[in-house]
Amino acid sequence: MNFYNNLRKGFALGIIILMFSSAVEAFESNASLIKSGAKLTLSDCIHIALDNSPNIKKAAYNYKISKNDVSLSKTSFFPTIGLGTGYYYNGSHSRFRDTHSNYYNLNASLNQLIWNFGKTNSQIKMQKFKSIASLYTFDNVVLDTIFAVKTNYFSVLAAKATMDINDANVQINERNYQRTKAFFDEGIRSKIDLVNAEVYLSDSKINYLQSVKTYQNALVKLNNSMFVAQAPAYEIANTELFNYKDNEIPVNLDKISDKKDISTPPSGISDAVLSSRVEQLSILENYKFNPFKYSFEECVELAMKNRPDLKAYEATLDAMRQSLKYIKREYLPDITGSVGYGFRDHVATNSFNASVGVQTNVNIAQEKFKIDNGKLQVQLAENDIELIKQNIYFDIQNSYINMIQLEKEIPLMAVKVKQTRENFELADGRYAVGLGDYIELQDAKQNYNTAQNTYVQTVYNYSVARANLERLMALPQEITITVED
Repeated sequence: MNFYNNLRKGFALGIIILMFSSAVEAFESNASLIKSGAKLTLSDCIHIALDNSPNIKKAAYNYKISKNDVSLSKTSFFPTIGLGTGYYYNGSHSRFRDTHSNYYNLNASLNQLIWNFGKTNSQIKMQKFKSIASLYTFDNVVLDTIFAVKTNYFSVLAAKATMDINDANVQINERNYQRTKAFFDEGIRSKIDLVNAEVYLSDSKINYLQSVKTYQNALVKLNNSMFVAQAPAYEIANTELFNYKDNEIPVNLDKISDKKDISTPPSGISDAVLSSRVEQLSILENYKFNPFKYSFEECVELAMKNRPDLKAYEATLDAMRQSLKYIKREYLPDITGSVGYGFRDHVATNSFNASVGVQTNVNIAQEKFKIDNGKLQVQLAENDIELIKQNIYFDIQNSYINMIQLEKEIPLMAVKVKQTRENFELADGRYAVGLGDYIELQDAKQNYNTAQNTYVQTVYNYSVARANLERLMALPQEITITVED
């Protein structure tokens, strides 16, 4: 008994190990699509997602099932073949005599539906429309997958840019701290300025670490949208809409105390023109984009024409109409024909028969309620179409307004970044020669840093809003997949 128990436990453990190994192999197989240290483009990420997505595979399987349902509904037109055989024995006993008989029997039959007044045709058409709806559902899942990758891809770019800005901010605060410490050692600045410099430096390091976490989380979401687990380290490339410069800010960390005459302002300058060399991290320098070429009315028109989910609803409505036709025709009879052949070896009897019959079985009350439900199903499908059309209109209207607003904000934000940088330069210059206080300097630096981050966020929001609008319009994608693929 112990032997069999141990054998059963060992078998179960082997199954578990095999399943775990298969899962690990699947993860490694997906991860192998990305090479360590590779630089992926948006197109690469979309390709990987389309190849891996279990949602797309599920939609493809449902479509194949719906196609088989069409073929299944057509089988009513095919004949039904029946075959039977048997050996029979019968015996009886009485006071007068005993009797018994036995014989071998063979029979065959062929039954064929001749006409049922369009009931089967309605079933076939209903399944065809359901298959069409499944195909459009597949296309809709593909669009959702592409949009998810685009959104998360832009999120990674934005997080990377924000991380670079915060990294540069750490270096700027490091420089300011060293300069303030040199001023404090020379007796030019007070202790409070030095303490403030330390606080701002610590805050900038914390902000940088938080931006690193945001960047890592953005990568996790991108991997999730590509359905790739255990992905190796990789980089992503810029896009046309989000083309930022991945560079290092050239911060000069030379100690100010090594320079001479730092306490004396240069001669011949005024308060208004004092400036210093504030290094700039040009995250989105000379940013340009092509404005969206469609008007709101064109967006709505294209959406009503292209949206696969709307087409799926329309195909479902057609299926419900065919279902109603079938229900109404259930009152009508089925005309069938049959032929048969039989053989009995007891007396070598051969028989042949042929018949044509008309038959119907109808529960009138039941059929009445079935027709009522069929009509309600048609009305429900019509209502769903009207609802989705209204949702499409308002979703596009909202998305279009957001995108146009962001298009207008981007150049204004670029100007603001330039203005805050100039203000930072002036404040830095004033502080360097002792004419400005530390609070003024930090306010200017903070405004500059905030302007850069807001600029990046605005470009990110615009990129996502534009991709979302293209998704709502179901514009043709350069990279896609069909159910045949």
